[in-house]
Amino acid sequence: MEPTPTVTPDADGSAPAPAERPPHAAPGHGGGAAEKPELMRPGMKWYVLRVASNLEDKVREALERKVKIEQLEAHVGRVLVPTQREKRMRGGTARIVHKKLYPGYVFVEMATDAEGRIPENVWFVIKETSGVGDFIGSGGKPSPMPLADVERMLAAAIKPEEGAALTNLAFKPGDRVKVTEGPFENFEGVVDEINSQKGTVRVMVTIFGRPTPVEIEYWQVELL
Repeated sequence: MEPTPTVTPDADGSAPAPAERPPHAAPGHGGGAAEKPELMRPGMKWYVLRVASNLEDKVREALERKVKIEQLEAHVGRVLVPTQREKRMRGGTARIVHKKLYPGYVFVEMATDAEGRIPENVWFVIKETSGVGDFIGSGGKPSPMPLADVERMLAAAIKPEEGAALTNLAFKPGDRVKVTEGPFENFEGVVDEINSQKGTVRVMVTIFGRPTPVEIEYWQVELL
């Protein structure tokens, strides 16, 4: 396997469908803000597995099922796909989606042999799972995640479900914007007011030579 830098969140990763469910919390932890996740189980470390885009949850579910069937719990622990809850407004209606923080990756808690290699029977189960690519690492050995990255990943994986933020509302009064959809498409103006509850922005545009305030849903405008 070729050397690969530490995985970081892909801000441009595509958002999953609303039906996708969040990842499992670490066993024995309720996910509350006051609780700290178990970083690593004895004899195990965390590894990053490349998978096909948009198949992260299917790979996770398949691996969990195979590990249980093959009774490999002593070699494979938790399998996680960290997500972040986001609230999106469209047509005046809010919906909650789970956006993957690391698109194209699944995190696997695993025990390797004394040389740092995956036991053959474990690797066969993982490799034969549809959508699986390879582990991040080099020389045929997966590279364990640094402790700081493990803490960050686990904190996201067991984050409380409350308090989803309204996303893509990255405007402030005074910003120049362009309307991209709707009856005022291609009009340019200045943001006058933001309503985060409704997910709208009030933009001052020039209509018939006069500045006119129009209320537009946030996803229908873009920054200039």
